[in-house]
Amino acid sequence: MRDLPFVSVIVPCFNEVDFIGACLDSIIGGIYPTDRMEVLVVDGMSRDGTRAILEDYARRHPFIHILDNPRRITAAALNVGIARARGEVIAWMSAHNRYARDYLKQAVEHLEAYGADNVGGVLVTVPREETLIGRAIACALSHPFGVGNSYTKIHVKEPRWFDAVFGGCYRREVFERVGLFNERLVRGQDMEFHIRLRKAGGRILLAPAVVSYYYARADLASFFRQNWSNGIWAVLPFLYSSVIPVSWRHLVPLGFVGGLLASAALAAVMPPGRWLLGGLGGLYLVANLAASAHVALRERNLRYLAAMPLVFGALHIAYGLGSLWGVARAARISTSRPRARRPRGPGPNGRPLTDRDPATNAPQAGRPL
Repeated sequence: MRDLPFVSVIVPCFNEVDFIGACLDSIIGGIYPTDRMEVLVVDGMSRDGTRAILEDYARRHPFIHILDNPRRITAAALNVGIARARGEVIAWMSAHNRYARDYLKQAVEHLEAYGADNVGGVLVTVPREETLIGRAIACALSHPFGVGNSYTKIHVKEPRWFDAVFGGCYRREVFERVGLFNERLVRGQDMEFHIRLRKAGGRILLAPAVVSYYYARADLASFFRQNWSNGIWAVLPFLYSSVIPVSWRHLVPLGFVGGLLASAALAAVMPPGRWLLGGLGGLYLVANLAASAHVALRERNLRYLAAMPLVFGALHIAYGLGSLWGVARAARISTSRPRARRPRGPGPNGRPLTDRDPATNAPQAGRPL
């Protein structure tokens, strides 16, 4: 075990009073030796009691350190942690998850065995509350109809190379070669970074033996709001990155909801538009009901036939509407900055390089949004 690399675990955190204890307990209770790791909890100045919990853990465990993240976004937290990290390997672990006992050991072993630049694992989605809607939301987030080909969530049987993974276990030199996380991105910083990593020749491994547990929201209102926000940040990253920052699956809800609204507008002025609206809506309804029936049969509970169509609809409609709002917001930002150049990707501080300094002709880091 003494031959294992030293690992710096970075845990971005903000107002996680209900989950941070379980997260840290799962890291501490893992089989990776604590004298071969440090845990850097980068806190966004939490106000809900999280900070007191962190201070208690830091007093009892000398390898746990608390860092401040006044910007309160994940990308900034990661960059703060990377700057402080001492490890040969840097692992990004979410405060909202708990981890299998062998999570870090499996991640490090796969990193070495496959020669990967980043290794991530599968997410087991569990409900925060054991209600029908809570369980249905967990099912939707682990079903292909809900999340497409996100194999991190729908799982794989064997290790495979993939475009992006949840969190991850990185070789330290990755950040020296690719740069840091883009601090202009409130969300989607992982996908954008992984795309830059792959463009630089890096390889990302999804390993099913690396397991963590994610606590999904348990009510439709908060689930809708979350997916609305996710939809917005499927579009806005295009303003702040030199690469295409998302996968095609992130844009499917935009196309679906946009198509529904466009066909509805057409139907209002041209009767044939009703056929288009009915066809598109009908196809979605059939697919939704088929996926819902699949979940009900798998779970052996007919009540899912009523819950799943609502949950799948909330997921897709909220995400698509958020993406449409993101398009409108992106257009407004673009027109309000007519002289701004397209970002060229993050510089050494993780912010995008935009215009050049007229005196030195050197790229300048863009200002935060």
